[in-house]
Amino acid sequence: MKALLLSLLLVPALALAQAPVIEISGANFRPLPLAAPAPVLQEGADKKSAQSFDTAFTYDLTASGIFQVLDRAGFTADAKEGMTAGSINFSRWADVGAESLVKVSLAQDGGALRGELRLFSVATGKEELKVSKDAPAGEPRQLAHTLADALYRHFTREPSPFLSRITYVRKAGANRDVYVADWDGMNAQALTKGGTHILPTLSPSGQVAFTSYRKNRPDIYVQSPGGEAKPLVTEGQMATGVAYSPDGKRIAYALAEGESAQIYVASADGSGAKAITDTPYGLNTSPTWSPDGKRIAFVSNRGGSPQVYVMNADGSGVKRLTFQGNYNQTPDWSPRGDLIAFTARDERNAFDLFTVNVDTGKVTRLTQDQGNNEEPTFSPNGRLIIFSTNRNGGAHLWVMTSEGNNQVPLPMEKGNWLTPDWGTAPAAK
Repeated sequence: MKALLLSLLLVPALALAQAPVIEISGANFRPLPLAAPAPVLQEGADKKSAQSFDTAFTYDLTASGIFQVLDRAGFTADAKEGMTAGSINFSRWADVGAESLVKVSLAQDGGALRGELRLFSVATGKEELKVSKDAPAGEPRQLAHTLADALYRHFTREPSPFLSRITYVRKAGANRDVYVADWDGMNAQALTKGGTHILPTLSPSGQVAFTSYRKNRPDIYVQSPGGEAKPLVTEGQMATGVAYSPDGKRIAYALAEGESAQIYVASADGSGAKAITDTPYGLNTSPTWSPDGKRIAFVSNRGGSPQVYVMNADGSGVKRLTFQGNYNQTPDWSPRGDLIAFTARDERNAFDLFTVNVDTGKVTRLTQDQGNNEEPTFSPNGRLIIFSTNRNGGAHLWVMTSEGNNQVPLPMEKGNWLTPDWGTAPAAK
């Protein structure tokens, strides 16, 4: 696996007074060594909430791929050390290899849990960031994601993925049910209960569209958390694989009739559907939109084997993008626009994940020799990829950087979890 590319760039000249910026590109990347001791409890805060906060906060930082979160077992600083620069012995933090130190205090006032985060440069002892955020008292994980997002934004000047949502399918016996959860798979809510429901996708407004066999054939439904499922596409022999355009105003999906399946584009409510592929006896499936909404990538066997193609959103300008291997599927277009991640079956009949550069066609391998890895989905900022894998038995969801590094499992309970989709809607308040 190639090394993660990330470099620390100090803002030059005029911006010297500002905090350093982490730019996730370049050949000199190394994760930033970060010390993050357990949160300090202030008035009203309880240990259970603090533990839940700490678990989510530490996971966010670790899975981001831009921090090397140091092992607390090696810390030598006084456990009663304060929250301000004047009370901190920075030499103790330098001794354990920390370049940055982040401290959090928690306090509860009535129905609100308040967290105060302070970030320090270990080398200079300077406080670089101070931010306070509130969350409902029963939502310490929400507060953790919010403070982790503030820290991520400080270093990268980009929104983090920590406040986003994902959807996925849980396989249990004969049932396939759709869930919506926080980005790390926690705080999950079931949208369906019993039956076969597959291939969910999140709309920008937070609705979930999915393929359901509730009428003994695959149709597409749409549902809001807490709401009822409503038919979206019920035509043809088989309607599957819906994808929302980035502005949420259009959908693309595959509709099978006879011996072919074509890509259709319609308004988000399913009206005005129009086929944009026309390959008799050919299969065209798995559409995914470019971030500007002008193009669609999809899978087609028109060349004799399933490969990834791109075309304009009106069906013109079709171009084959993958040429290696004979079974490439489940494309997902990065929100950054440059890459499409996909699943490929290799010479050992194992499934692994790759990206292909949309402009150059360069293919990069992300997984290898770790079971079957499938169904990649990019984070809203394009920096991370969630995917399903059976590397430890069963089917689980893992996350890695868009370059295939720092692969870690989502902290979900045991079960079989499939077909993740990473949306852009914020987490529930």
